[in-house]
Amino acid sequence: MRLLIDTSRVSFTVGREADAKKDQNGVQRVERNTNIPMWSVQLVAMDDGGAEVITVTVAAPQPPKVSVGQPVIPIALQAIPWAQNGRNGVAYRATDVKPVPATKSAGAGAPAGDK
Repeated sequence: MRLLIDTSRVSFTVGREADAKKDQNGVQRVERNTNIPMWSVQLVAMDDGGAEVITVTVAAPQPPKVSVGQPVIPIALQAIPWAQNGRNGVAYRATDVKPVPATKSAGAGAPAGDK
């Protein structure tokens, strides 16, 4: 079962750029069925209740092209509950992490005296 997260009221900012997701031996992990490399992107998720740092896994041939401090949108973000050796938590996965499209503000580009 896929538990997709409603991100419509959450803003995301890159906390740390994409890095290869590695196993305990330092080898980059790949998806089981596709053999596509996996990447980890640290995001700061903010809503009306505050902020939380999450690490999102993305499977792609190349790492998502995002940079620290950049507002982004995680595509098809899902929560994956896990339990192992008496520990438990939630892993996050997305199909991609894309920059928020730039929007032009009213009066942008005009000299200060012309507004």
